[in-house]
Amino acid sequence: MELFSEVMPIILYFLGAVLLVVLIMLVVKLIDTVEKTNFLLDNITAKAQSLDGLFDAIDSVGETISSVNFRLISTVTNIFEKIFHKKKKKKKKIEKENDEYE
Repeated sequence: MELFSEVMPIILYFLGAVLLVVLIMLVVKLIDTVEKTNFLLDNITAKAQSLDGLFDAIDSVGETISSVNFRLISTVTNIFEKIFHKKKKKKKKIEKENDEYE
């Protein structure tokens, strides 16, 4: 039993040292991975910012097309309203004349 109480602390110290070395290596690899990730994120951010002008142009073209489309639809709608409104006026006029003759 005395041998066990002398050997056990040595084994525990050795395993603790091994664990400490492994943790240090993991932290170093983690730091390296974080640095690579930061580099990639900076690169992606720069590329995304370079595309902002393109997206602004696309947005402007989309708004222009939408505006032209709205004007076209409004014009066509007004033309149809005028045509059908005249027909309704003619029908009402004819009905009034018919009512007057009866």
